[in-house]
Amino acid sequence: MSREAQDDLIFKALADSRRREILDLLTTGARTTGELCEHFEQSLDRCTVMQHIGVLEKAGLIIAAREGRKRWNYLNAAPFKDIYDRWISSYATDAVNLLARMKREMEGRSSPRRRRRAPVRRPPSS
Repeated sequence: MSREAQDDLIFKALADSRRREILDLLTTGARTTGELCEHFEQSLDRCTVMQHIGVLEKAGLIIAAREGRKRWNYLNAAPFKDIYDRWISSYATDAVNLLARMKREMEGRSSPRRRRRAPVRRPPSS
């Protein structure tokens, strides 16, 4: 699969708030598929949660491992690092530099400027 196709899968997976919530749950540690389904039992049925897990797995954002009858889901941080390196870091550096320059310019304008005092003219002494 090409890098562009893989990036598309990742961004598609991240586009849904429920999938992002699943990823947030996995940041604290691995969870079974049953635990993930229980978390969403008020809003989603088990089949829908499984579909969301499948999208995340296809994108490489989670890794699933079977242990007996349980299916453990782990967060895979490597694709996030790849996205950060390719898409975010270069833009972030430029944005930070721009904001720092704007801050310096704004601070330079707002600081009181010293005015030159006109020389005091004294009447000629007689």
